Amino acid sequence: MKLRRFTTFALMALFALATSGVRAADAAGSPAAKNRIVFQVNEDDSKKWNTVLSNVNNVQEELGKVEVTVVAIGPGLGMLKADALTANRVQDAMAAGVRFVACGNSMQSMHLTKDDMIDNIAYAKAGYVEIMRLQQQGYAYIRP
Repeated sequence: MKLRRFTTFALMALFALATSGVRAADAAGSPAAKNRIVFQVNEDDSKKWNTVLSNVNNVQEELGKVEVTVVAIGPGLGMLKADALTANRVQDAMAAGVRFVACGNSMQSMHLTKDDMIDNIAYAKAGYVEIMRLQQQGYAYIRP
């Protein structure tokens, strides 16, 4: 329980720091910047996956409209498999606007196909390149 509170607190603190300059610009009359965040998942641990999904929910509750992407790489792909313990929570998050991306290189090395995965997720050739591109577009990067 302490870890979850710490993780939530750390996430909020990081996001507050990342957006503090945006708030100042908004006060000066500049157009509001979009809140964007990308989570990296690269562990084969259902507890970690559930923590990420809880963090995503916390961010959405705190910020309201926010663009959230979760990129699964390597062992983290288990989170996006159709038979994962988290599959229903992932689908609920997708219904709330969260984008989930599977790393194609990892899928290939793990011999996974799109048929193994949850329907309607996105795919990137390289998960780390996807994260880099999202950061270049202004996404805050979180690796819980």
